[in-house]
Amino acid sequence: MLKTLTLPLLFLPPLLRAQGPDVKSANVEVVGHVVEPRQLPPAADDLSVLRLPEGFTVNVFARELENPRMLAVAEDGTVYVTRRKLGDVMLLRDTDGDGTADEQRVVANRPGMHGIAITGDTMYLTTVKDLYMTTIKSDGSLDTLTLLLDDLPDGGQHPNRMVVVGPDKHLYLTAGSTCNACAEPNPENATMLRIAPDGSSRSIYASGLRNTIGYGFAPGSGKLYGMDHGIDWLGDNEQHEELNQIVKGNAYGWPYIYADGKYNPADYPPDGITMEDWKAQSAEAIGLYIPHAAPMQLAYYRGSSFPADYRGDAYIAMRGSWNRQPPSGYEVVRIHFENGEPVSFEPFVQGFVTQEGDEWGHRGRLCGLAETTDGSLLFTDDTNGVIYRVSYAEGGGVPIAIGSANNPGKPTNEDGADVRMTGIAPPTEAADTPDSLAMQLTEASTKLSVSSSAFANESTIPNRYAAEQENISPPLAWSGAPEGTQSFVVLMEDPAVPMHPPFLHWSLYNVPADKTELAEATPGGPTVPGIEGALQGPNDYGSLGYYGPRPPKGDPAHPYHFQVFALDTELELPFGASRAELLEAMRGHVLASGEVIGTYRR
Repeated sequence: MLKTLTLPLLFLPPLLRAQGPDVKSANVEVVGHVVEPRQLPPAADDLSVLRLPEGFTVNVFARELENPRMLAVAEDGTVYVTRRKLGDVMLLRDTDGDGTADEQRVVANRPGMHGIAITGDTMYLTTVKDLYMTTIKSDGSLDTLTLLLDDLPDGGQHPNRMVVVGPDKHLYLTAGSTCNACAEPNPENATMLRIAPDGSSRSIYASGLRNTIGYGFAPGSGKLYGMDHGIDWLGDNEQHEELNQIVKGNAYGWPYIYADGKYNPADYPPDGITMEDWKAQSAEAIGLYIPHAAPMQLAYYRGSSFPADYRGDAYIAMRGSWNRQPPSGYEVVRIHFENGEPVSFEPFVQGFVTQEGDEWGHRGRLCGLAETTDGSLLFTDDTNGVIYRVSYAEGGGVPIAIGSANNPGKPTNEDGADVRMTGIAPPTEAADTPDSLAMQLTEASTKLSVSSSAFANESTIPNRYAAEQENISPPLAWSGAPEGTQSFVVLMEDPAVPMHPPFLHWSLYNVPADKTELAEATPGGPTVPGIEGALQGPNDYGSLGYYGPRPPKGDPAHPYHFQVFALDTELELPFGASRAELLEAMRGHVLASGEVIGTYRR
């Protein structure tokens, strides 16, 4: 099915650099297409239609499964697959070593089951809102599911949560955006979350990620790479699917900046923030793949059965486009690494999409991908209910001499796209800051009087201001600023955390000198409506603005220091400045400081 949509957007993306930063003044059209390839009989019915590199073969590992999505493989070789539509987890085993699953049974049920990760005998599972942990028994069945979290952010347009266990044993869970491109009200949407193994704490590890389902830690380097889904309706060859090196504390541009610094034509940052400002605070993609190919699960090849050149590479299932003419995706792609760094995209399995005359058809939409303990790769076609197995004939495992000897060609329908590694240096992690309260790191000859109408000094902060409750900032007021004050800085810190104190809960700077109070519920985000020039930085939870008290359960009450600083200057910092950057910029400019302390326990 082919539909052509002419969209009157603000400007044509390829012309953005020539047009400069005044993007709202442009007016040209972007043409988009709806091309939904017709469903054909699955490739499993005739494996000769598939193309793989020389020496590789493909066979059907399992079929008639109905909606197999994400894959994980246990240490004993047992394969587990989630089935979102059925809301379950299925166990599959190849007990006779012939390369096909001869044992199949359902081992868990939860509506919307999708993400899955295994470490040792522990399994983690996700639905849209929930995160579960369970133990794998000796017979492959699962113990009772333990609910770790039930308040993951809403799904919206991208409800398919994925989870990966990191080298630090923490869980890395992605929560896609609720929309194509918008300002999300929940700071956890369009992010990667880092969660303690028992679910006791979580934070935003990285943001500005529209929908990253395929990601993982590279063998050797331990670096985290992920493929993000690009924005729709910017044209057939905009926005490219992005390969990002995902580094703690970084933002990756969505919804306003994409690829190697292009501006999104249909959306604009909050008042007071320009496209250039947002770009300066965004990490750019290190790799670009064909737009709308829809990258799904990613796995690194850690085995020894494949030829040496294929080992250590990442492999990712491309589900396939519905809004590009001609279609993209419908293939397994290899991300080739050299010396621990990604250097190219190369097709690995092709043949799932075909053209007859003016009509396109597909023989499968790919989704999950995992390496098995025998050194083969499995990938799922959730539309036809098939799991395929790729092996190498000379390297061990069980070679099944079925499939085409034709090598894959170029990436599927890449004409007009810009498939490449960008050569852009990956972002760096923010430096650690001194482990003392900000007031102990600054010198001030004058004391400000700071108070809150919500609580007295050294008394309990009301529940409504806590992270698990309304999570709104309390009212603050201050007085006693000396002559020459040009701006104020507000910092809320908890020095009682056991690791890397203090925990930064709020960072607000360039508050005008004539502003001496803040109403409760100061909105999060880069700017503060109604306070011209004021900017906010990231708290240690990972969002911009206020994050309320949330000490570990069972801890004594933690002290929360609401500190206010009078400066003799306005700080030349962008929004999103780190605590280290802020403290450095304040050095030598603090005229007065004061604080009010509130306490809180759960």
